Amino acid sequence: MKNRVSSGVMNMRRDTDVLLDEKRIFKPSVETVERAHVKNWETELEKGKDFKKYWAEKAEQFEWFQQWDEVLDESNKPFYKWFVNGKINLTYNAVDRWLDTDKRNQVAILYTNERGHERKITYYELYREVNKLANAFKNLGVKKGDRVSMYLPMCPELLISMLACARIGAIHSVVYSGLSVGAFVERVNDAKAKVLLTADGTFRRGKVIDLKKISDEAILQCPSVETVIVVKHTGTPIEISELSGREIFYERLIEGEPAECDPEPMDSEDPLFILYTSGSTGKPKGVLHTTAGYMVGVATTTKYIFDIHNDDLWWCTGDIGWITGHSYAIYGPLLLGTTTLIYEGAPDYPDPGVWWSIIEKYGVTKFYTAPTAIRHLMRFGSKYTRLYNLSSLRILGTVGEPINPEAWMWFYKNIGKEKAPIMDTWWQTETGMHLISPLPSAPLKPGSATMAFPGIDADIVDEDGNSVPLGKGGYLVIKNPWPSMFRTLYKDEQRFQDVYWNQIPGVYKAGDMARKDEDGYFWIQGRSDDVLKIAGHRVGTAEVESAFVSHPAVAEAAVIGKADPVKGQVIKAFLILKEGYQLKTKLIEDLKKHVRYELGPVAVLGEIEQVETLPKTRSGKIMRRVLRARESGEDVGDTSTLEE
Repeated sequence: MKNRVSSGVMNMRRDTDVLLDEKRIFKPSVETVERAHVKNWETELEKGKDFKKYWAEKAEQFEWFQQWDEVLDESNKPFYKWFVNGKINLTYNAVDRWLDTDKRNQVAILYTNERGHERKITYYELYREVNKLANAFKNLGVKKGDRVSMYLPMCPELLISMLACARIGAIHSVVYSGLSVGAFVERVNDAKAKVLLTADGTFRRGKVIDLKKISDEAILQCPSVETVIVVKHTGTPIEISELSGREIFYERLIEGEPAECDPEPMDSEDPLFILYTSGSTGKPKGVLHTTAGYMVGVATTTKYIFDIHNDDLWWCTGDIGWITGHSYAIYGPLLLGTTTLIYEGAPDYPDPGVWWSIIEKYGVTKFYTAPTAIRHLMRFGSKYTRLYNLSSLRILGTVGEPINPEAWMWFYKNIGKEKAPIMDTWWQTETGMHLISPLPSAPLKPGSATMAFPGIDADIVDEDGNSVPLGKGGYLVIKNPWPSMFRTLYKDEQRFQDVYWNQIPGVYKAGDMARKDEDGYFWIQGRSDDVLKIAGHRVGTAEVESAFVSHPAVAEAAVIGKADPVKGQVIKAFLILKEGYQLKTKLIEDLKKHVRYELGPVAVLGEIEQVETLPKTRSGKIMRRVLRARESGEDVGDTSTLEE
């Protein structure tokens, strides 16, 4: 059914106007429901209302060195504590506990890259490699609580080094391998990292990008780093003379180290990692996650949302430099004892069929990616998807931005073959895990993230914290604590409170605008700081961009508000067109009519500009603030995380 303009226009300025109304519903197949861990999603939501009991039951599935005394300590809000006084080790639960099962010789990490190189590491081999590096870290003087930074490509050594840190209680801080020197230095110095791991390079679009050169320049400005460990990943020659006194090759470092290392008993609230946000909303923030709650949250959501079973092969395309890679490429799947596929390369190199060829080659069953990647691959039509057998896929997922109905349908038809349901997940670096998402047994609406996950109490409110009526837009908030919530911003507790907890007292303010429809389904409308203000109406960017992408000529869209003396703001759209289209007068008029038809008279178009690329982070978020700054001639700020 076609999107249609909603009846009535809100006059409350603090709410966002709802312009799109998607009515299609896709029910799960009998086979999907019968296989699902959660066969009745409404019953599971009911269980989650007693959220402390719900999360306690999930936590009991792991191996604890010491059971917790209290599920949740709320005495010092918003500094919540989960599983108080419990003792546990995440690596032990992600690796060791599979060694006495039939998963011992199962592949844990399946690595491949754009050149066709392949590496398989079983759970037993992973256990040995993690322990060797953990012992090597200890010999370098790394102790519990010390910070270790990684500036590595999507390679097995990155996963191994993170697990080795968790084993001995060191705090890992991954720096995305596409960052510039300045952003690299800022993150390493903020964390005061003691050790840095880097590599000779990374494979990208047929080239080798020299990470060592960037690292060499940056490390001169990082006084806390005592040792640099260099992974020989691409085979690019590095002469010994190039290595300074504080550098050592990875293979030399672990040579002769014992393959056994006792896991450090970690308090539930001991820090696990610091991850700096992408900068899509301004200055990066050091998000601090702790051990037990994070572990319970990511494992539970991976299992139930993607219905992980023993015969699954899991592929999350998210870069490990971002939270998606942390939670759902490494920790979630390994905590469930599944095989996680790690791919190093672009989604369209050597051609736009590379992802689909990998799915066919390995028989991927669960596939998790970003709407921006889907929209990019939509530009090439369905010809590449028809070349490969994608029948192994059982469940699909999206992350990073709201997925517009057109991209949802393309993904569903061309990749899922109208059999694999799409889990549209909403969450953040700060939340650590999915907070709003379907379950496989739930009916789906294209473009909706569906319902809050069991145990999560989400709502849409106005600026005063009052719930808005169904169908009205407002601020997305979370009303109760959840186990994988971040505990603070590293070395900035006041900012942690001011940004997330003090603006609407008593709840977590996510920074996104959203609405709930008559069935209680959530629809994310975009970041609150991206909201367009047109003639007294507040309009979410996601809906306007979705209207553009629903036109057959448009592959991707980003919109911003541009100052107008009459309307306050009008819409300026930046469009990537599909192959064979050019932005000429007739198409411009056609696009204006199309958007007006889809959204009504509220969507006042000012300008349309054709572009080849949009400023996006590798995690898939469009950096609209960059577009706004460029348009106004202002400083664009931190753009180090831009993919383009």
